[in-house]
Order: sequence, then C-alpha cells, then structure tokens
Amino acid sequence: MNNADESLWQIDLSGKTIPRYIAVEGPIGVGKTTLTKNLARTFNYDTLLENAEDNPFLERFYACEKNAALPTQLFFLFQRMQQLNELVQADMFQPVRVADFLLEKDQLFAEVTLNKDELHLYRQVYNHLTIDAPSPDLVIYLQAPSDVLLDRIHNRGIRSEQTIDRDYLEQLNSAYTRFFHFYDAAPVLIVNAAEIDWVNNPADYRELVNYMLDITRGRHYYNPQPSILR
Repeated sequence: MNNADESLWQIDLSGKTIPRYIAVEGPIGVGKTTLTKNLARTFNYDTLLENAEDNPFLERFYACEKNAALPTQLFFLFQRMQQLNELVQADMFQPVRVADFLLEKDQLFAEVTLNKDELHLYRQVYNHLTIDAPSPDLVIYLQAPSDVLLDRIHNRGIRSEQTIDRDYLEQLNSAYTRFFHFYDAAPVLIVNAAEIDWVNNPADYRELVNYMLDITRGRHYYNPQPSILR
C-alpha cells in the first residue's frame, strides 16, 4: 500500500470470522496478486503466489509462438503442483494463508491455449499429477472488461506481457466466466474490479474487505461505485 498514513488502511476485525485459506482469481491484469498481498498484510497471512516470472517459456508464448503453448502450460502445472504438494506434505494448510491462484484454473488456461492433441496430452499429465489439495474457505474472483485489462497490462510495463492482445484476453474472460458458472467447491465472491481501486484508495479496500468477511457460503456479487474521495 502506498499511502503515507497507515491508519487509513486499518480495518476493525473484531468479532469477524476470517477465512483461513483465501484464493484470489481472475484474468491477467485484473489485480489479483496486488489484492492477495494486501489481504495478507491485513490479516497477517502467508502468501502463496503464482510467480509467473519464473516460467522461461512465457515470453515466447505471449509473442504468439504456438510451439511454446504446451511447455508454458506444463511449466505452470508442475510449478503449482510442487507448491501445493510441499504445503500438503508439511501440513502447512493449518496456518492461515492467501493465494493468487486456484489449481483448478490451470485447465482453464490449457483449454484456451492448446490445440486438441496438446490438450489431450496435458490432461493425461494433469490427471496423473493431481493431488488432494484442500479447497479454499473463500474464492475472490475479480472481473474486468478486456479493454481495462489491456490498459493495466500496458501501464504496469512487464516486458513479456506487452504482446498480449485483446483477443486473447477476450478468450480468457469467457473461459473464466464458464469456469465460475459451475464452480461450487467453495464460497465465491465475484468482484467488478473495473472501477475499484484497492491500491490507492483505502476506502475502496476497506469496503471490499468488510463485505467479504460477511460471506460464509454461496455465491455473492460485489459491484462497487467508482472511486471517489471519501
């Protein structure tokens, strides 16, 4: 958080039941890693981050090299499986934590990026590797239109992402919509992230956190008003 007055960001958590395992999801550029880190700071949670920058195939994939799609997807699969397997082996899901990914979403990306034969191979590998990972106590699904995502991607200036095009973001948005239409493994909060500013506006962030802490089951929608000085 980049506000000099830390007191503006403080949230009264007394009497609140806080989910012990939170997963934040959404397409590229929607702000899931930033929100994950903010929530971890608020609740004093550990973070479990995707670390996309570690994938050596990602820049080639974003540059539209079709032969990079399968190794890109498999690298992410192995990375996420290793992270979750290490946590399960160490019984580390007992402490509290917040993650910027769901393991199940890996297949979502595979369906968007891989051709038929590659997808068949990927699913064979996925089914062989899948572990019995615990479900989150709450999933926060962040949504934003493709044009908003594209602007944010350009503004944050990560070199490997600058070749991402609008068509790819449209496909991801559609895939996420389908995925969460059927997702019922945990309570879900669907957030319109197009206008909310949890980076610079403490009121926006406090209102989102207070809303999510009232959720214990089911599917919920959070559609905030555009940020104003409050």
